[in-house]
Amino acid sequence: MTRVQPLITAPAPDATAGPWYAGVTRYQWLVLVIASAGWVFDAFEGQLFNLTRQDLLRDLLSAADAHRQKFWGDFFLAAFLVGGTLGGIAFGTLADRFGRKPAMVASILFYSVFSGLTYFATQLWHVAALRFLVALGVGGEWAVAASLVAEVFPTRARARAGGIFHATSVMGTWLATGAALIVGSQWRYAYLVGVVPALLVLWVRSSVHEPERWQQATLEGRQLGSFRELFGVARWARRAIFGLLLAAVGLSTFWCVVVASQDLTRELLLRNGASPADAARHAKFAYGIVQAIGMGIGFLCVGPLAERLGRRGAFLLMHLCAAAIVPVTCYLPQTYWQMLILLPIFGFFTGGIHAGYAVYFPELFPNHLRATGAGVCFNGGRLVAAPLLWVSGELKSTVDLRLAVTLLASLFLVGAFVLIFLPETKGKPLPE
Repeated sequence: MTRVQPLITAPAPDATAGPWYAGVTRYQWLVLVIASAGWVFDAFEGQLFNLTRQDLLRDLLSAADAHRQKFWGDFFLAAFLVGGTLGGIAFGTLADRFGRKPAMVASILFYSVFSGLTYFATQLWHVAALRFLVALGVGGEWAVAASLVAEVFPTRARARAGGIFHATSVMGTWLATGAALIVGSQWRYAYLVGVVPALLVLWVRSSVHEPERWQQATLEGRQLGSFRELFGVARWARRAIFGLLLAAVGLSTFWCVVVASQDLTRELLLRNGASPADAARHAKFAYGIVQAIGMGIGFLCVGPLAERLGRRGAFLLMHLCAAAIVPVTCYLPQTYWQMLILLPIFGFFTGGIHAGYAVYFPELFPNHLRATGAGVCFNGGRLVAAPLLWVSGELKSTVDLRLAVTLLASLFLVGAFVLIFLPETKGKPLPE
């Protein structure tokens, strides 16, 4: 049984005037920085495979199976989503039961160590197993860090802090892109960089305290991280189920649609006469740098939008605009420069949605179920999304890529429909 530490100083009360960051303490900023650092490398691990998979699969696939690269690429992404599901739920429950700090430390070590071991992979099943294990840590770190930020920041700053937290993942995409471009076809070396975040564990252990809200729930003898209560109480069960479906839309469209811009750009360049090597290099830059800038701006804008339009209003706007921009990006550009102009807009709406999960999901659940509930929503959504990746891989292998991505983008409309069944949490205190 975990020994409960003395309660730390309560967060500063919400300021009634001034900018949103008025009254935010130095420690609260420190928590945001540490949580964001973990999420940066979390995103790095997730994006690294997407950016190196062409070279990886070319090395590991036999000549007879070379035409199945798209299928195997999406298969490994599906394994990643399943691992993220289990990791998010497991580490989220551990965070509610034993504390945010030990769960964050364990999740970071998981994704760091197994990413580094990918250097030694020589068979397809090695990659599948290691991507699954990396995902356990990736999924767990998000659930813990998002809950920690929500619990530490005051109500008026919570949406902006959550948006900033998620926006830092763009730095992880840039790091992954830089690593992929530097190593070129020598993909193994890029995975060695994944060991670096293990050093973050020392900072977490020395600087982070358990939130007062979690400590109070522990002192009150609440049943922490209970799946029986999460799904046995109608109020929490409804939020968990529909939150999971909302995340499933975002996660499936991310891996089926958002990352497909790299392939769309490469095919556009090949149609225009570029060599395969030049097309691959320029496509990585378009996806990992140019599109990521638009996505990062989208992340930062979701917090203010959630404050102005409400959480559901912000989600609705982003989903509808995402559904509209995808076919435009697939069919309108005829040159590389036209694609570069559209990709930031594409990234803003299709990827920016994800910052809303860091804002919204921790607000749906009480203190003793917060990391568990947020983990079930975000990472349970990965499990629902995984079969869609198999469908995506088959679809992209049989029809024109532009048509396949456009058809898959209809999932954004499903997300808009799911919002009907979820509550508005704007301006409300976290459930106790």
